[in-house]
Amino acid sequence: MSLLALAIFAGALFLNAGSPGPSVAALVSQVLSRGARSVLPFLAAMWIGEALWLAAAVAGLAVVAERLHEVFVLVKWAGVLYLLWLAIGLWRDPGAAEGESTAPTGGWRLFATGMALTIGNPKIMVFYVALLPTLLDVRAIGLADWALLTAVQIGVMAFVDLSWVAAASGARRFLTSPRAVRWTRRASALAMGGAAATIAARA
Repeated sequence: MSLLALAIFAGALFLNAGSPGPSVAALVSQVLSRGARSVLPFLAAMWIGEALWLAAAVAGLAVVAERLHEVFVLVKWAGVLYLLWLAIGLWRDPGAAEGESTAPTGGWRLFATGMALTIGNPKIMVFYVALLPTLLDVRAIGLADWALLTAVQIGVMAFVDLSWVAAASGARRFLTSPRAVRWTRRASALAMGGAAATIAARA
């Protein structure tokens, strides 16, 4: 695979991943309300989910994904419902002190949410099912090329997502009073609820 093809893929992925969307809103709101460490399972799920979409495109499963539309709709709604549950938990959280919270934060639950958002997000689905085949000849991609694309993909996603995490974490340091923590969590709840609404509204 040529460097030009890799650059085109990386650039298109950077633009797609870097534009604020439901996943970014959920990521930032979690960092603001819980801290950077809390999002590690969520990040891992997002990156694994993107890698699965790439693998599906390379393996020629895009057509199968289109035919299994109902399955992805169910996955999408599972992610929406869990985001709403998190949003309600954050809104009801008194935020009296750092680390004291009643909102659900289980690692596996956050991992499952991140995976559901990535697999069921129409924005991500369109990129790999519709746009990627116009950028690369997926039929000519071998095992080594696929591994290289996956490495580039993870690198781009890590750069974009960790940049959002760093920005949100930096903002969080200024929010130390109980009142600020409470309003931050409520703002995060609204952002997470908005992310759920955005995903639910997309076809």
